[in-house]
Amino acid sequence: MQIASDVRSGATTAEAEMASSLEAIRARNDELNVFLFVDEGGAINAARRVDERVARGENAGQLAGVPIALKDNLCQVGVPTTAGSRILEGWLPPYNATVIERVLAAGAVPMGKVNMDEFAMGSSTESSAYGPTRNPLDPSRVPGGSSGGSASAVAADMTPMSLGSDTGGSIRQPAAFCGLVGVKPTYGLVSRYGLIAFASSLDQIGPFAKNATDAALLLEVIAGHDPMDSTSLPEPAPSLVSHVNDGVAGQRIGVVRELYEGADDEVVAEVERAAAALRDAGATIVEISVPEFRLGLSAYYLIAPAEASSNLARYDGVRYGLRVDAEDVAAMNEATRTAGFGAEVKRRIMLGTYALSAGYYDAYYGQALKVRTQMIDAFRRAYQEADLLLGATAPSVAFTLGAKSSDPLAMYLSDVFTIPTNLAGDAALSVPFGTGDTGLPVGVQLVGPGRSEAQLFAAARVLELADGRS
Repeated sequence: MQIASDVRSGATTAEAEMASSLEAIRARNDELNVFLFVDEGGAINAARRVDERVARGENAGQLAGVPIALKDNLCQVGVPTTAGSRILEGWLPPYNATVIERVLAAGAVPMGKVNMDEFAMGSSTESSAYGPTRNPLDPSRVPGGSSGGSASAVAADMTPMSLGSDTGGSIRQPAAFCGLVGVKPTYGLVSRYGLIAFASSLDQIGPFAKNATDAALLLEVIAGHDPMDSTSLPEPAPSLVSHVNDGVAGQRIGVVRELYEGADDEVVAEVERAAAALRDAGATIVEISVPEFRLGLSAYYLIAPAEASSNLARYDGVRYGLRVDAEDVAAMNEATRTAGFGAEVKRRIMLGTYALSAGYYDAYYGQALKVRTQMIDAFRRAYQEADLLLGATAPSVAFTLGAKSSDPLAMYLSDVFTIPTNLAGDAALSVPFGTGDTGLPVGVQLVGPGRSEAQLFAAARVLELADGRS
């Protein structure tokens, strides 16, 4: 990251970079609705601490002075954190998420909280209680979701990197729509402590950046074991930046039919062109079919809502967050949840509660878990034929605001290519490669087995170079 290098060398200061970020936020935030809260005071203090470390000749960290945007479901002490919902409006967390502790320790400067689909439930950042975010590349279009604010902050040059969360594609799809690199790490590689939960067996925090090298650096910073998260892998953060330029010579890369079939022609063309670029760089391209991937959407929309139904039960008007008074506790609880949750969250809570209810558990939730096991086995077989997999990130380029908001199924289909990896817990990233007919970016998806992030970044770098990106 050039900014960090310049801050450490004294060529610039963290405070100057922070001021530049603030200026960019002020210039376009009213238009795009990216930041829900700009933490100007906290950013100034963080930047000054970095500059003081540099002045003392100390190591200011891997991300020294780099402004960073944080998705609004990451807890930060004393900073409003709403998960895009009215039910948490004004809530100030009493602790920091582990990933925030780690970016602060690395010298990054958090600029504030960015918009998201309510409780990360959405694919367009239109379900936020605080209004939709617009795509900086074309404000008539969505930035993707649920981490649309995180993607827009980087695409609009408000911050050079950001953190989002990915439950079914919520980092990769916005990255594709906004022309960025977005990473869904191996499940357990990054601590979920301090992440407001949607579906705990699927959620994973990951980075957005403009190139593979910067994304690898941010993932290095936030990865590694955390005793506060029982699902955290018991191992240190992997070395990633040092492998970005390893290339793909000798790698077998499988082009998976089910990860691009049904996509728009302009997207399919870029996936084919990406396969050719990887072949030219020395990889062996193999055609693979994994029919089980077609079941991913159905299984996901039973498992994720079921977990959400359980996780969101804590928003009851008693412990914290919104409270709407009524004549008794049951009425208060109902009134609070009715007023506090939006339509999409209510839809998923009801779907999940139904799937878990007596008489339907085995038929729906239990069956979905069996499909998930089949998905894991299918990935394992695929990795016997190929080291990495290639497909589309999303079926289309960014669509217009409102185009799918009245049709939940059409919206859910936006994640049809990203969901299988979340069900398996494997690693994946989206890298921009080419453009569609409208000139908007196309994202291609690289998928690998658990702990394959170094290989994925190397392949992403090959595609960046082939596409003429620095």
